[in-house]
Amino acid sequence: MKAFGMRWRALSAYGLLALIVNLTGLPADAAPIRLLALGDSLTAGYNLPPGQSFADQLEAALKAKGYDVTVIQGGVSGDTSSGGKARLDWVMGGARADHVIVELGANDALRGIAPEQTEANIDAILTNLQGRNVKVLLAGMMAPPNLGADYGKRFNGLYPALAKKHQVPLYPFFLDGVAAHPDLQLSDGMHPTVQGVGVMVKNMLPAITAWLGAP
Repeated sequence: MKAFGMRWRALSAYGLLALIVNLTGLPADAAPIRLLALGDSLTAGYNLPPGQSFADQLEAALKAKGYDVTVIQGGVSGDTSSGGKARLDWVMGGARADHVIVELGANDALRGIAPEQTEANIDAILTNLQGRNVKVLLAGMMAPPNLGADYGKRFNGLYPALAKKHQVPLYPFFLDGVAAHPDLQLSDGMHPTVQGVGVMVKNMLPAITAWLGAP
């Protein structure tokens, strides 16, 4: 009888611990994060050494903060929002991602594609991802000033509008801290250097960690 009482108390203590874990939301063994960086050459690491792309540097920065994360390279140089939409199902099938950063639209602006078309494509991408119960962070872009004020207003406004529509966090400008700094850009004046990518990751990290939650 005494042994039974001891076992009962042990089981009760275990049940109480399980209840506390459930109430506080603390996982017993949190699953690793699989984060897909879906984008264009800015994500892919155009003309950078291996291991220095945005995805690579972001993974290293997150691991340094204690995250059990794999950042999957989903950038294709020259890709437009239309191209990203077209390959989304294929990429997601291989990535098995539970989090996705969507960075598309820069090449749309460079080609003068109607912002309404870009918005429709990214809208479809966000709808697709949310239908998979994937958590999304939208990275915004800004139109080159030479396209005029009207184009810039329509293009720059599509990212906040989509973030609001889909209720996803928005990082307003993917190239923040790099776009106006030639020393952080390659000779083409558009793509970041290794150091430039580092600045992008550093600036974006608070938004990403807030989105992911505590490690």
